Amino acid sequence: MSTIEIMAAKALSKSYRSFTALHPADLSIARGEILGLVGKNGAGKTTLLKLITGQALTDAGELKLFSATTAQGLRQARQRIGAIVETPCFYRDMTALQNLEYYRIQRGIPGKEAPQNALLEVGLEQTGAKKFKDFSLGMKQRLGLALALMNHPDFLVLDEPLNGLDPVGIVEIRELLLKLNREKHITMLISCHVLAELQHLATTYAFIDEGKIVKKMTAKQLEEACSPFLRLVADEEARAVVVLERQIKGISFSVQPDKSIHIFNMHGRADEIVRVLADHSISVHGLESKRSSLEDYFLTLIGGSSK
Repeated sequence: MSTIEIMAAKALSKSYRSFTALHPADLSIARGEILGLVGKNGAGKTTLLKLITGQALTDAGELKLFSATTAQGLRQARQRIGAIVETPCFYRDMTALQNLEYYRIQRGIPGKEAPQNALLEVGLEQTGAKKFKDFSLGMKQRLGLALALMNHPDFLVLDEPLNGLDPVGIVEIRELLLKLNREKHITMLISCHVLAELQHLATTYAFIDEGKIVKKMTAKQLEEACSPFLRLVADEEARAVVVLERQIKGISFSVQPDKSIHIFNMHGRADEIVRVLADHSISVHGLESKRSSLEDYFLTLIGGSSK
């Protein structure tokens, strides 16, 4: 079964005067995916989302949305997108329903029932006369999501939808997004600067740093990259890896800059490793079980370091 692309960017770039906000970037999203776009603040996440949603013009490159590539085709395709890019502007002294009705009229969304249905979808149908200024942060995030859902989108583009939420709020929004993906088959592109917040949500990840897409990988590949490993410190590390490779079938390892050896598929077999090296007169100075956190992996990927 062939994969259907919802969005594909090829060499997409954007500069503001002398500052390059997005270097030529390639990125694609298949139908049904939840792609987590991960990067530090200022890495270029919002710029990319603005180019996709038409809130900024591209300098170069090609953007394809639902197979459309022409200016007119992209305008039509964007009617199938629901988006929250940066903070949505709502009127402080209006209710949730009044705010959504204002935007429904402004955007020409048909159906007077659309605002109420969107509120029902995000769990805000009982807010009644409560004004936006009295909403909690979680309620404000939900209202932004309701706004993005009013046009019944096939593709959601969300800029930091979990930002500032407490742990309960993060779980609530995450479960809501998963429900929309599973039940309505909505494809999603979600930006976030905290990788751990996406680990129970994203099916695919793209990492961005200093305006460059540095890696794209599936959730399974990320999980494998962060799986437990044994950190080995031994004499003659070059000879040690040769011995291990010859004596232990299928062993997977990498030699680190500090000359330690990370062994990825031998968890629970530390005694065997020590015995094999001792049989070849190689002294072991340290062998411990470790696991890379998602944050550690991200920092290693972009060339940073954790404290």
